[in-house]
Amino acid sequence: MDQTAYEESPFSEARFADNPDPRCPCVLMLDRSASMAGPKIQQLNAGLQQFKSELLRDEIAARRVEIAVVPFGPVSRNSAFYPAGHFDPKPMVAAGDTPMGAAVAYGIDLVAQQKALYRSHGVTYFRPWMILMTDGEPTDSIERSISLVRDGEAAKAFSFFAVGVDQASMSTLSRLSVRPPLQMRGIAFREFFLWLSASLSGVSRSAPGTSIQIAAPTTWTIDT
Repeated sequence: MDQTAYEESPFSEARFADNPDPRCPCVLMLDRSASMAGPKIQQLNAGLQQFKSELLRDEIAARRVEIAVVPFGPVSRNSAFYPAGHFDPKPMVAAGDTPMGAAVAYGIDLVAQQKALYRSHGVTYFRPWMILMTDGEPTDSIERSISLVRDGEAAKAFSFFAVGVDQASMSTLSRLSVRPPLQMRGIAFREFFLWLSASLSGVSRSAPGTSIQIAAPTTWTIDT
């Protein structure tokens, strides 16, 4: 097998043959609207780089965790899952509105497609994580996304987490998420992504289908 070709193409089917480990997919739906301009978007970009570095420090997480980033403001609809070793988040620029409902719906579609891909190659997977991070109010309707999240959680299709930054509407996030949303203190993006990388590392070392408890400023219980 041409390892160079595989290295150059994280979407190659060879990655499943070369690495049959169960996968731990995570979607990051990240607000890049105009209100994120300045230190917030700078720290968010830096946090993503920290996230990448921390995942690569853990050999098992590097083999199993796959990341997709869905920036919104507007929604970027060319997102894809990257193995941790190929995850290279590009700096985001703050601009536009906050189409939160569209971002969540797209993220859920992306998860469904990735799970179908895993199944087609006989690869087992942990329950996908979906992380929504925003500093504001949605500028579109979130009613459909509320139903999609509720239905997905009930079907154990994914675990959804909402994080409010700065002046985010926590009441809106409470409507979206079945878990209490996390309100970030200040703009502690680095600390959040350190927590996220450590949590995903813990999940990747567990057995798919088991329940684990995730410690955070609030406690979230999830199934894998």
